[in-house]
Amino acid sequence: MNPSSLIGQRALVAGGSRGIGFGIALGLARAGAQVAVCARGQQGLDQAAAQCADEGLALHTSRCDLADAAQLAAWVEQAAQALGGIDILVNNASGFGGGDSEAGWEASLQVDLMAAVRASRAALPWLRRSPAGCILNVSSINGLVPTPRTLAYSTAKAAVNYYTGALATELAPERIRVNALAPGSIEFPGGRWAERREQDPALYQRIRASIPFGDFGQVDAVAEAALFLCSPAARWITGQVLAVDGGQSLPG
Repeated sequence: MNPSSLIGQRALVAGGSRGIGFGIALGLARAGAQVAVCARGQQGLDQAAAQCADEGLALHTSRCDLADAAQLAAWVEQAAQALGGIDILVNNASGFGGGDSEAGWEASLQVDLMAAVRASRAALPWLRRSPAGCILNVSSINGLVPTPRTLAYSTAKAAVNYYTGALATELAPERIRVNALAPGSIEFPGGRWAERREQDPALYQRIRASIPFGDFGQVDAVAEAALFLCSPAARWITGQVLAVDGGQSLPG
């Protein structure tokens, strides 16, 4: 990817203080975009801003509970005003609602699905003013194939995939692109697979062995795919869900 391919673009990353979200935000900034991120925790936001500053990059940060519709709408408006508009919206946040509990369903539906819906709705007036508006939803391969242990999360991600295609169809006449990434098992410091390596090594090794490429994925691989889908190189791509998983979702 051309390191200056997004100069002049204004990007919002919902859930962008750590892991995949921060990897995408950092990649967008390195490619020349102005970037705003939000997250619930101030400490993570401060660390993200400091890491960008170490590279001479600016990052606009705000605290926001993405399950709160009013907070989310206010963040999109505030970030758009700070950056002077919106060209790219990345919906990355997850409530990680595993299992079949009421709390798991609430977290998954409110954060994984409805936060993407609400952020997209709030950003659309700004995206319509952009000559190259695009939305990127971060889903999961769990939304492609029924997966045990994560019923609520997987169902919400399947809904995100459907929403991606439906919104892309609706916005295609306006040339606003909508795509999704479906990462596989990605390991990063402080993430769930890093925790399970210590807490549930049997599960960690079983999942690792199931990945055809032989290891867990890294954040950079997802961020690079995100940059492609947000860039002019993907100008003729919309309504797609791209698996980034080292073959993990392949049959067999």
